[in-house]
Amino acid sequence: MTVSTPTFRTLDDAECTALLAAHHVGRIAFGYYGRVDIEPIHYVWSNGEIYGRTRDGTKLRAIVANRQVAFEIDEVGAMFDWRSVVVKGTLVVLEADEAADGEWQRAVTHLRRIIPGAFTADDPTPERSIVFRIHAEQLTGRSAASAPLG
Repeated sequence: MTVSTPTFRTLDDAECTALLAAHHVGRIAFGYYGRVDIEPIHYVWSNGEIYGRTRDGTKLRAIVANRQVAFEIDEVGAMFDWRSVVVKGTLVVLEADEAADGEWQRAVTHLRRIIPGAFTADDPTPERSIVFRIHAEQLTGRSAASAPLG
Protein backbone atom coordinates (compact mmCIF):
# COMPACT_ATOMS: atom_id res chain seq x y z
CA MET A 1 0.00 0.00 0.00
CA THR A 2 1.39 3.39 -1.00
CA VAL A 3 0.95 6.22 1.47
CA SER A 4 1.29 9.79 0.28
CA THR A 5 3.24 12.33 2.29
CA PRO A 6 0.85 14.85 3.86
CA THR A 7 1.36 18.58 3.71
CA PHE A 8 0.91 20.50 6.96
CA ARG A 9 0.38 24.24 7.06
CA THR A 10 -0.76 27.12 9.24
CA LEU A 11 -4.19 28.57 8.53
CA ASP A 12 -4.42 32.34 8.16
CA ASP A 13 -6.89 34.44 10.18
CA ALA A 14 -9.51 34.46 7.41
CA GLU A 15 -9.42 30.64 7.17
CA CYS A 16 -9.66 30.32 10.96
CA THR A 17 -12.64 32.64 11.24
CA ALA A 18 -14.41 30.97 8.29
CA LEU A 19 -13.98 27.57 9.96
CA LEU A 20 -15.25 28.90 13.30
CA ALA A 21 -18.29 30.45 11.59
CA ALA A 22 -19.09 27.24 9.69
CA HIS A 23 -19.37 25.04 12.78
CA HIS A 24 -21.34 25.15 16.02
CA VAL A 25 -19.88 22.42 18.25
CA GLY A 26 -16.44 22.63 19.81
CA ARG A 27 -14.57 21.83 22.99
CA ILE A 28 -13.65 24.17 25.81
CA ALA A 29 -10.53 23.37 27.87
CA PHE A 30 -9.99 24.85 31.33
CA GLY A 31 -7.90 24.41 34.46
CA TYR A 32 -9.59 22.51 37.26
CA TYR A 33 -7.92 21.86 40.62
CA GLY A 34 -4.44 21.54 39.12
CA ARG A 35 -5.66 19.49 36.17
CA VAL A 36 -6.96 20.35 32.73
CA ASP A 37 -10.46 19.33 31.69
CA ILE A 38 -12.20 19.58 28.34
CA GLU A 39 -15.94 19.63 27.60
CA PRO A 40 -17.98 19.79 24.38
CA ILE A 41 -20.20 22.83 23.91
CA HIS A 42 -22.29 24.38 21.18
CA TYR A 43 -21.36 27.91 20.22
CA VAL A 44 -21.72 30.76 17.76
CA TRP A 45 -18.75 32.72 16.39
CA SER A 46 -19.30 36.44 15.74
CA ASN A 47 -16.80 39.28 15.31
CA GLY A 48 -13.94 37.76 17.28
CA GLU A 49 -16.18 36.36 20.03
CA ILE A 50 -17.43 32.90 20.89
CA TYR A 51 -20.90 32.87 22.46
CA GLY A 52 -22.18 29.82 24.30
CA ARG A 53 -24.37 28.68 27.12
CA THR A 54 -24.07 26.21 29.93
CA ARG A 55 -25.72 25.39 33.21
CA ASP A 56 -24.52 26.07 36.71
CA GLY A 57 -22.23 23.36 37.99
CA THR A 58 -18.68 22.25 38.63
CA LYS A 59 -17.45 23.16 35.12
CA LEU A 60 -18.74 26.71 35.36
CA ARG A 61 -17.37 27.22 38.88
CA ALA A 62 -13.94 25.94 37.78
CA ILE A 63 -13.90 28.28 34.78
CA VAL A 64 -15.02 31.31 36.76
CA ALA A 65 -12.18 30.67 39.24
CA ASN A 66 -9.63 30.80 36.38
CA ARG A 67 -11.29 32.43 33.39
CA GLN A 68 -8.47 31.67 30.93
CA VAL A 69 -9.69 28.98 28.53
CA ALA A 70 -8.85 27.34 25.24
CA PHE A 71 -11.51 26.43 22.71
CA GLU A 72 -11.01 24.08 19.75
CA ILE A 73 -12.90 22.94 16.71
CA ASP A 74 -11.87 20.35 14.15
CA GLU A 75 -13.00 19.39 10.69
CA VAL A 76 -11.72 15.90 9.89
CA GLY A 77 -12.04 14.08 6.59
CA ALA A 78 -9.31 11.47 7.05
CA MET A 79 -6.08 10.81 8.93
CA PHE A 80 -4.19 13.43 6.92
CA ASP A 81 -7.07 15.56 5.70
CA TRP A 82 -8.16 17.88 8.50
CA ARG A 83 -8.34 21.48 9.70
CA SER A 84 -8.25 22.64 13.30
CA VAL A 85 -8.62 26.01 15.03
CA VAL A 86 -7.70 26.87 18.63
CA VAL A 87 -8.95 30.05 20.31
CA LYS A 88 -7.40 31.19 23.57
CA GLY A 89 -9.06 33.86 25.66
CA THR A 90 -10.93 34.91 28.75
CA LEU A 91 -14.41 33.60 29.48
CA VAL A 92 -16.90 36.16 30.79
CA VAL A 93 -20.31 35.18 32.16
CA LEU A 94 -22.98 37.55 30.87
CA GLU A 95 -25.75 38.57 33.21
CA ALA A 96 -29.34 38.92 31.97
CA ASP A 97 -29.71 42.19 33.87
CA GLU A 98 -26.86 43.89 31.96
CA ALA A 99 -29.45 45.90 30.06
CA ALA A 100 -27.20 48.95 29.88
CA ASP A 101 -25.16 47.69 26.95
CA GLY A 102 -27.40 44.83 25.82
CA GLU A 103 -24.54 42.32 25.69
CA TRP A 104 -26.62 39.46 27.12
CA GLN A 105 -29.41 40.09 24.62
CA ARG A 106 -26.90 40.26 21.73
CA ALA A 107 -25.47 36.92 22.86
CA VAL A 108 -28.94 35.36 23.00
CA THR A 109 -29.69 36.71 19.51
CA HIS A 110 -26.51 35.02 18.24
CA LEU A 111 -27.40 31.76 20.01
CA ARG A 112 -30.87 31.78 18.47
CA ARG A 113 -29.23 31.51 15.04
CA ILE A 114 -28.47 27.86 15.89
CA ILE A 115 -31.21 27.15 18.46
CA PRO A 116 -34.21 29.34 17.58
CA GLY A 117 -36.07 28.39 20.76
CA ALA A 118 -33.24 29.37 23.13
CA PHE A 119 -34.59 31.18 26.20
CA THR A 120 -38.21 30.72 25.14
CA ALA A 121 -40.92 28.20 26.11
CA ASP A 122 -39.61 26.03 23.21
CA ASP A 123 -36.03 25.88 24.53
CA PRO A 124 -34.70 22.31 24.12
CA THR A 125 -32.12 22.87 26.91
CA PRO A 126 -33.72 25.28 29.40
CA GLU A 127 -31.32 24.17 32.15
CA ARG A 128 -28.49 25.86 30.20
CA SER A 129 -29.38 29.30 31.46
CA ILE A 130 -25.85 30.73 31.83
CA VAL A 131 -24.66 32.71 28.80
CA PHE A 132 -20.95 33.36 28.27
CA ARG A 133 -18.57 35.01 25.87
CA ILE A 134 -14.95 34.20 25.05
CA HIS A 135 -12.99 36.97 23.37
CA ALA A 136 -10.45 35.53 20.91
CA GLU A 137 -7.20 36.89 22.32
CA GLN A 138 -5.20 34.34 20.31
CA LEU A 139 -6.37 32.49 17.21
CA THR A 140 -4.34 29.72 15.58
CA GLY A 141 -5.12 27.11 12.99
CA ARG A 142 -3.42 24.17 11.31
CA SER A 143 -4.31 21.83 8.51
CA ALA A 144 -3.11 18.64 6.89
CA ALA A 145 -3.73 17.57 3.33
CA SER A 146 -2.90 14.30 1.64
CA ALA A 147 -0.85 14.59 -1.51
CA PRO A 148 -2.55 12.98 -4.50
CA LEU A 149 -1.10 9.56 -5.30
CA GLY A 150 0.42 9.55 -8.70
